[in-house]
Amino acid sequence: MNPGRARRPAPPPGLLVVDKPAGWTSHDVVGKARGLVGTRKVGHAGTLDPMATGVLVLGIERATKLLGHLALDTKTYLATIRLGVATTTDDAEGEELSAADAGGVTDAAIDAGVAALTGDISQVPSTVSAIKVDGRRAYERVRAGEEVELAARPVRVGRFDVVDRRREGAVLDLDVVVDCSSGTYVRALARDLGAGLGVGGHLTALRRTRVGPFTLAHARTVETLVGEAEGDAGRASLSLDLDAATDTAFPRRDVDAAGADDLAHGRPLPASGVPGTTAVFGPDGHVVGLVADSDGRARPVLVLAPA
Repeated sequence: MNPGRARRPAPPPGLLVVDKPAGWTSHDVVGKARGLVGTRKVGHAGTLDPMATGVLVLGIERATKLLGHLALDTKTYLATIRLGVATTTDDAEGEELSAADAGGVTDAAIDAGVAALTGDISQVPSTVSAIKVDGRRAYERVRAGEEVELAARPVRVGRFDVVDRRREGAVLDLDVVVDCSSGTYVRALARDLGAGLGVGGHLTALRRTRVGPFTLAHARTVETLVGEAEGDAGRASLSLDLDAATDTAFPRRDVDAAGADDLAHGRPLPASGVPGTTAVFGPDGHVVGLVADSDGRARPVLVLAPA
């Protein structure tokens, strides 16, 4: 290293919420973010398929430890389902498996098919998913020419609303809004809706608008982040610093200096009576760590205070 050139300090810890562009993998976004914020310590939560756009949550520096504790178990998507064509991947990137005239599919039949796929359902994931089968990703096995059968799993689709319908010749495009649990595949909803209607179906567009408490309102495009990094600051700024991120994602508990010191050293606190994980803040307004009640005490889940 050039001794006359000062090393750039590490960025503060926090979350960077990115509006992922189409064609990028989640790993691509992490790699780009490392250069834009100036650290190798970047991780992501809630993987998005390359064809999908929208909310991708990245942890920066110490906030990477936070990612595994965030309640990201509910998500919202905007999607377009094309009825009349089934594909090998259940989306537009796959090869056509079958085609049928969807012109005769009625609105009532669509509504009934959607209703059957709403609520607590059993869903077979798409074979090109990242689910591991005997140690290898399902999509890797499919691309290697192997036959892959995945077991059905319980998922919850809290909302499955058709907001627009466009009939174009033999195909029918549906714009939908989906609220669902983690592990739900919107591609599989498209596949199963088309199969139930007897015409086949696949996904042509997918945009995630929310994951847990983080929405597009928190997100910025890669172009915006690049512009910030090329500006006077020399790096992209975070969407939420560590304090704001934990305050957004967890119930808040404020403690005095003695309580903050106890938690910073891994000692339990008096029980809070709040179910689940709570973020504890010291008298200086900064987060100290996460706790959860157990055996009558609020025990440390993660200490975030700097060493």
